Amino acid sequence: MTDTVKLVSEMAGRARNARGGLAKLGDAARGRALNLASDALRKAAPDIMAANAIDMAAAKDAGLSDAMQDRLMLDESRIDAMAIAVADVADLESPLGQVIDEASPPNGLKLRRVRIPIGVIGIIYESRPNVTADAAALAIRSGNAVILRGGSEAVNSNRAIHEAFVKGLVEGGVPEGAVQLVTTQDRGAVGAMLKAQGMIDMIIPRGGKSLVERVQDEARVPVLAHLDGICHTYVHASADREMAREIVVNAKMRRTGICGAMETLLIDQDFTAPQELLSALIDAGCELRVDDALLEVEPRAVSASETDWGTEYLAPVLSARLVSDLDDAMAHIAAHGSGHTDAIIAEDKNAADRFLADVDSAIVMHNASTQFADGGEFGLGAEIGIGTGRLHARGPVALEGLTTYKWVVRGDGQARS
Repeated sequence: MTDTVKLVSEMAGRARNARGGLAKLGDAARGRALNLASDALRKAAPDIMAANAIDMAAAKDAGLSDAMQDRLMLDESRIDAMAIAVADVADLESPLGQVIDEASPPNGLKLRRVRIPIGVIGIIYESRPNVTADAAALAIRSGNAVILRGGSEAVNSNRAIHEAFVKGLVEGGVPEGAVQLVTTQDRGAVGAMLKAQGMIDMIIPRGGKSLVERVQDEARVPVLAHLDGICHTYVHASADREMAREIVVNAKMRRTGICGAMETLLIDQDFTAPQELLSALIDAGCELRVDDALLEVEPRAVSASETDWGTEYLAPVLSARLVSDLDDAMAHIAAHGSGHTDAIIAEDKNAADRFLADVDSAIVMHNASTQFADGGEFGLGAEIGIGTGRLHARGPVALEGLTTYKWVVRGDGQARS
């Protein structure tokens, strides 16, 4: 075995052992332990910010983009928000033991499908150190052990967050092996996690396109994929002008570096005020890359290339085009979208209903900013990612998405003939 394979194997062994301790704790005790972890994060805020300062200095020296630096940066308010998110997860109702459905077939058996933890989850992520706490909290609340492998750009921040978080958990009686952070930045550790079938039960990648593609290409462990956030907003002909302007600017510019940020704006040719939308975006500091029709409307924009329609900028850059109608807008989304989040702004209920029914994305919205594509905003406490695949879980993946089920069968002496 190589060193990284041995490391991952040993970590997975500790994680599997810790699962038994998690089960014995019970639901209430896991919640109390998470509240202690939340408190520990707040107490460790100075140490976490000091560690983050080292990462931020390295990021600037390495020339990381402003969007990447925004994802990486931690200050007192963000650490407090991280702690609040952990406490919110602690207060959520656990899905474990929930009866999904039950039946009594003619043979007299009583059947139930009951939610249980998945087991040991491996999470491979980049940039955002808050994922360390969010993922750990969701894993513990849902009875799973977790192995975390963060990106090299956040190595010091992740270690400080992990240290504080585990300190609180252990105080609450959670086995230390329930939340582990891979200590090496050797890329071989990622490969070892991807091939750890029988030891790790599911891999969740959170990061750029290259990371997700590598995971999907190499994994021998089931993967819950989070692909690009190529999110669209379609402004229908019936859209309220003021509402459209406010939502469009928010969807792009509130935070440009998150996966729910709008990356393409589609404007119906019969919408009466396209220039208002484009001007508001430019005035807010956004670079616009547009088709020929919109370039005539707003000369401060630049011409879009074909690659712009499939680009996740994660920056104050937006592609925009004029579409002939609802069908044209949905065709564009089908051709260029990533199945993440797509929105329509419309007063026409029939048009909105068609959009919501026919656009095949994990999240579809009507008269709302795509920036709401977030587990916390959906009342899930936190999220481990936005699932864009078609199996297991879609949209914000929180507690329920980290469970599977088993059949519980009760009889009174039945023997099959």
